[in-house]
Amino acid sequence: MNRGVAMVDAVAVRDLVVVLGGRRILHGLTFDAPAGRVTGLLGPSGCGKTTLMRCVVGVQQIDGGAVAVLGEPAGTAALRARVGYVTQAASVYGDLTVRENVRYFAAVYGVPASAADRALADVDLADRPTQRVSTLSGGQRTRVSLACALLAAPELLVLDEPTVGLDPVLRRELWERFHALAAGGTTLLVSSHVMDEAGQCDRLVLMREGHLVADDTPDALRARTGTDDLEEAFLRTIRAAGAGGSRAGVAP
Repeated sequence: MNRGVAMVDAVAVRDLVVVLGGRRILHGLTFDAPAGRVTGLLGPSGCGKTTLMRCVVGVQQIDGGAVAVLGEPAGTAALRARVGYVTQAASVYGDLTVRENVRYFAAVYGVPASAADRALADVDLADRPTQRVSTLSGGQRTRVSLACALLAAPELLVLDEPTVGLDPVLRRELWERFHALAAGGTTLLVSSHVMDEAGQCDRLVLMREGHLVADDTPDALRARTGTDDLEEAFLRTIRAAGAGGSRAGVAP
């Protein structure tokens, strides 16, 4: 992983509170995501990861605390060209081809069509330029969305469970791409409910029921909990905090 980049924070979250429908979703979260690193948001489905990511990209109303992104308040106009966001639902047009989608977003971002072709190659879709997006698998549609997000060369790339539903080979290929982006200076914030992806990250933010369970490097988390198994480390951290928990709460 990219160990040569200075540890400067690209995202700073302080005492973040979000309430939806009268229910508190995020309970005063505080953590930093260092620049040029892959920070993983890990935890079971429904623990608040997507809400947190929406706060980072500035599309979620917050009820307390603050979020700073690249030195600016989250969601400000100055960040629009500096932050890329790939949601769980692929944000591309099903009635257009793969190439038409990516070239459309290239035009929106004001970059040449050649950049669109490079982005398709980067996500291993150069062999499907004329295929209609509606006929692609879920994982392939996710990769089209990622190609579109990469066009603007964002300084921060926020990815909400980008590997869900992918086979192990495609998951590995995407993580290799994430590491390459970080090596080039891009900061990545990647969510997952699959704990075996935790070891792919430079830093981990572990969540449960809207609370921050741990904020540390994988190696430090292993050392602190006395186990090499990061899922077990997560569970031991929960128990140490008095939050309870069982393996049923964490995806295998």
